Amino acid sequence: MIQELTILNLLRDDLQRVEQKMRSMGEKAYGPLAEAFLHLIGSGGKRLRPALALAAYDFFAEPASAEAIAVAAAVETLHTATLVHDDLIDGAAVRRGRTTLNAVWGKGAVVLAGDYLFARAAGFAAETESVPVIQLFADTLRIICEGELRQLFSSRQWRQSKETYYPRIFAKTASLFASATRSGAILGGASVEQEQALYDYGYHVGMAFQIVDDILDYSGDEATLGKPVGGDLRQGIVTLPFYHFLQAQPEPEAIIARLDAGEDAIAEVVALVRGSDALELAFGEARAFAAQAKADLVHLPAGPFQAPLVELADFTVSRHV
Repeated sequence: MIQELTILNLLRDDLQRVEQKMRSMGEKAYGPLAEAFLHLIGSGGKRLRPALALAAYDFFAEPASAEAIAVAAAVETLHTATLVHDDLIDGAAVRRGRTTLNAVWGKGAVVLAGDYLFARAAGFAAETESVPVIQLFADTLRIICEGELRQLFSSRQWRQSKETYYPRIFAKTASLFASATRSGAILGGASVEQEQALYDYGYHVGMAFQIVDDILDYSGDEATLGKPVGGDLRQGIVTLPFYHFLQAQPEPEAIIARLDAGEDAIAEVVALVRGSDALELAFGEARAFAAQAKADLVHLPAGPFQAPLVELADFTVSRHV
């Protein structure tokens, strides 16, 4: 279904320009790095973040300028860098059904490869020559890093409140969605109100997107996810489905004890969460974020991207089916 999204069809030519710009990273890179980048770039991915940056720009200016392509490439390269580091932190050998860099390189080399991608992403952002965009890029990178540290230091704290979950998924996912839309708006010359509306849209879509990802970690299958089911729980990460599940348990400590009883016990807990009302409760919250994203669009001028952005918000919460 992702290939059928109108926003991707409208932006196909510009997204190809973004792809070419990202591939240019390998031209002067050290041989193994260049090979790794081509592997990472070619490993799939929805390209939603650069599409959001380009759509936000196109509300106010067209065709896409070199600066708009650069910021779209910066957003996607930053996203790719975070995936490289995530796979290392998680010990993941597979992502999107393909072998990760973490599975074939040593830890030190993987860290440096991720750092190199961060640097190249910053270089793309600098090509915009927009101080607000460059500052936004730096702020987003800081937020993402702080979020990863919070997640690491809260691992296996099973009694976390829901209030700790939302800032974590903002840092992990929604911050980059919102940065993409705000960057495009800035470069396109949006008013302050329009820039805020696009930031809010990116934020709300990003929050919905991550909640649904967290639901799919329980309800999906490995072939669809491209990684093992229940990975968050195995890593000690409390997401919204598990929070709702634990809240409904008359003896939550008994569930928590099972999480320390080995792989088979964890698999049983994953199955219990999957068979409970927790997934539907979490989905209701994702649906509320998607609805708010659509409401944010009323502050924007009419144009060819109004309906596609509504469609994207709806798609975000259709993935749980």
